[in-house]
Amino acid sequence: MILKQKKRIFYCLMFLTGVMFILFIRLAYIQFLMRVTLLPESRHTLQAMSMLQRERAIMLDSGRGRFYDRYGASLTDETIPAVVLFPMDRRTPQSGMMDSNIDKIAEVLGVSPDYFYKIWGNLREPLVWHIHKGGDPLSLNDTQAKLITSLDVSGIKVLPYNKRYNDNLAGNQWLGYLTQLPEELNHTNSGVQMKQGGGGLEKTLEPLLKGIGPTIAYYTVDGKNKPISGTGIRVKAPDNPYYPLRFVTTIDRPIQQQIEKLTKQSGMKQGSVVVLDTDNADVVAMVSAPFYNPQEIHPEQGEWNNKALQAVTPGSIFKTVIAAAALDAGVTSTREKFHCTGHYGKYGLSCWKEGGHGTITLEQAYAQSCNVVFATLAERLTSGQIQTTAEALGLGRRVGWEDHDILGVSLMKPLDHEDAGVVFAPSSFPYDGGVRAQTGIGQRNVTVTPLQAANLVVTLLHKGQVQAPRILERISYHNGQVMKKLIPHTYPRTLSNIQPKTAELLTLWMRKVVTEGTGQSLSSSDWPLAGKSGTAQTFLKGDPKNNQWFIGYGPVNHPKYAVAVLFQHESPDSKNKATALFGQIMGLLSSTSTIGSMSDSAR
Repeated sequence: MILKQKKRIFYCLMFLTGVMFILFIRLAYIQFLMRVTLLPESRHTLQAMSMLQRERAIMLDSGRGRFYDRYGASLTDETIPAVVLFPMDRRTPQSGMMDSNIDKIAEVLGVSPDYFYKIWGNLREPLVWHIHKGGDPLSLNDTQAKLITSLDVSGIKVLPYNKRYNDNLAGNQWLGYLTQLPEELNHTNSGVQMKQGGGGLEKTLEPLLKGIGPTIAYYTVDGKNKPISGTGIRVKAPDNPYYPLRFVTTIDRPIQQQIEKLTKQSGMKQGSVVVLDTDNADVVAMVSAPFYNPQEIHPEQGEWNNKALQAVTPGSIFKTVIAAAALDAGVTSTREKFHCTGHYGKYGLSCWKEGGHGTITLEQAYAQSCNVVFATLAERLTSGQIQTTAEALGLGRRVGWEDHDILGVSLMKPLDHEDAGVVFAPSSFPYDGGVRAQTGIGQRNVTVTPLQAANLVVTLLHKGQVQAPRILERISYHNGQVMKKLIPHTYPRTLSNIQPKTAELLTLWMRKVVTEGTGQSLSSSDWPLAGKSGTAQTFLKGDPKNNQWFIGYGPVNHPKYAVAVLFQHESPDSKNKATALFGQIMGLLSSTSTIGSMSDSAR
């Protein structure tokens, strides 16, 4: 009997030992999994996340890649000394040293002590002190920062804070903006909300921009969400000399900002300005109106849309395509004489000049922008000839720089939100003479982006070879080591390209526009200029409006810049504002080049 009891006890002990061993193995396995298993779409393990859940943090720097202009001037990100409040030692006004210190801090922040206590006392999460709600963080000067630091008030710290953007309006929509990262992808510390690109370069380069993690200031809480005494405030940052990455654009920041000022002064409500380097079509400046604030995006208002990449009716600047097509197809010559009475005689078309231009050559018709002549030529051409020539000049297709398999990105296309534009709509019956005649003067279904229009000028200057406008020059590591250069390139030739002599002839005719044609107001400019004006009839909510264009280059003898200016939805009775702004921009560029030449000579 006793022997049987001993056996039972032995077997029970063996069973319990086995269960304990299995539990031990199971716990060890779980611990191992927590150390090595990453959460979906996160760089944190289960164990790390369990610790992060006990932290209350505020982000000081997102760690995103940073943008610079062609000379290395920062386009984003400014690090400032800012006041950060932590909900640690909540206090009420009291006499003595603490009360005196709070008075001094409140004075630096420009608020009353009572208001400061109200904000600080109600905190549930850390807070960066802002100038006003939704505005920029308050940037302290050295004296203010040293004073607050010397007061050493628990829960109030001066820390380096990175501002991605300033709280103001600008016309650089190509840069883009940030949006909140979806909650299911935001596996970071409590209180830290990561963002992702919502438009522009911020969106197209997101896989490379997001970096390796943020810099945070944090404190630890217990199970009741109260600060653990003695743990203090700590700062945690990624330790990697290669990040964040540096994205060097082709933009000239001073020129961009000056053109934004000129655009604002011109009264442009909707439109765009594009400035390209004639050597390789690099984007020197790109301005879109209305301006936007990257910190306050209202998608329904559309101010964040980049008008430089949106295709609209081009009007008479499209006559450049018709002239090239007609000359290359042999349906006209430079010797042919045309007669304009002011009326085309069909399709309801007429010339803008009352009474017409009389007997003129094709060169004169281009300079004077005669509708009758170009409607005539368009009817002589086939729709295929017009379409092919437009594509050969970079219209009706996207032209922005792109390349494949760049740093793990299958298609690197920084301007991927660029419209292609159209020449003939699929349902426009392009074989109809009336459709072709209206297309010949840049109406009907034709649409062109300001980027394409400026690139058209560069293409002519390159004897008909379409260039690929580039806005990103290189990507470097944080220490300056180059990661990847984005080499300028041209587009492969189309099946049919305009003849080099035709391209050269059209650039000479653009000079005639300024000396004898619709651009004569530019004839007294510091630089000798060349270009083509355009006015397109459009409608806005049923009301007749005009798109006003001017495209061109300068200086004529040694072209340096190609510029496209577009004013959208202007009154039909107003003069061409685009011509005037084009002249002002070229004046700015000529003075900038003069200063640059003097500096080069001095060196």
